[in-house]
Amino acid sequence: MNFVAFDFETSNPDLSSICQVGLAVFRDGECVDTWSTLVNPLDYFHWRNVKVHGIVEANVKEAPTFSAIADDLFARLETGIVVSHSRFDVASLSAACGKMNRLAPALRWVDSCQVARLVWQQFREDGYGLSRLAQRLGIQFSHHDAVEDARAAGLVLCRALRDSGKSVEEFVEQTSIVPMSAPRARRYRPSDKDSVKQNGNAEGKLLGEVVVFTGTLSIPRKEAALRAAQAGCAIDNTVTKRTTTLVVGDQDIRLLAGKKVSSKQARAEELIESGQCIRILQETDFETLIEGALEETSFGVDLIQRDIGEPFRPHMTITELFEGPDRGLISDWEEGRRMERSGRPESQNAKRGE
Repeated sequence: MNFVAFDFETSNPDLSSICQVGLAVFRDGECVDTWSTLVNPLDYFHWRNVKVHGIVEANVKEAPTFSAIADDLFARLETGIVVSHSRFDVASLSAACGKMNRLAPALRWVDSCQVARLVWQQFREDGYGLSRLAQRLGIQFSHHDAVEDARAAGLVLCRALRDSGKSVEEFVEQTSIVPMSAPRARRYRPSDKDSVKQNGNAEGKLLGEVVVFTGTLSIPRKEAALRAAQAGCAIDNTVTKRTTTLVVGDQDIRLLAGKKVSSKQARAEELIESGQCIRILQETDFETLIEGALEETSFGVDLIQRDIGEPFRPHMTITELFEGPDRGLISDWEEGRRMERSGRPESQNAKRGE
């Protein structure tokens, strides 16, 4: 039962903007050591992130940059199995390494959020967020302090090991996080006028996330929504009290610094101000997250069987997959390819300010 749990805090919606690192070392089911440092992200601090963790620019003025601590951090992580609660921290590590033109270390990961979903299905209604799990399990910690979050994630895993009778190695096999590659560049922006609302794949690694898209994306919203749903995310058309993530087109993420934003983003910020936990991510960071989750998720067999009304066959082509009631999705994809070749400048979503 030996492992290292870790957590990051970020200064703004860019996942590479790490401003605090926390590690908790576990030996034989006990937390025996912790390590934490503030990090100067060399980037701005958004009010939403500050409200969550309380770290401001003045706090990190004299702190080391991520590149300065990277070797020390990697050496600490490479001592054994590494635990994080959900894939957001892994995505942050990949993004920060990408900024340095450096590969993220090849580590053996365990996702404590997925472990909790496997062990305690009775918690499904409340969700598997760290704060709610800790409350359910009687774990006391100071949420959104990196080292405290890391310690809590480790304690969640320890409790799961005890309740399930499984070993850490078994959970490595079941929940291991695949290192995520850099997002692929895309250019076409076809129109997406129809609803993208749908449930997520019940076997997806991101089950429990409720996602809304806004702004100009680099792919059709229907395609983005389908990929996210395959990874387990539920997709909504509007921001509500159940929203957990708002994905903003990369060219629109710069509007977060105080300029005019979409109605969806404005609503998300209102809910954040009232205390709701919503992540605002740029499209490339979200796509990296989805790619990592899809690497490990079966191709949504149950979801696909329900949607196409016939058994899923390995190696189905994309056209075969969406024949029948969802033929419209492949039509949108084909239309997107035509738009790419014709060089259409933007989607109708951006024009409507959605």
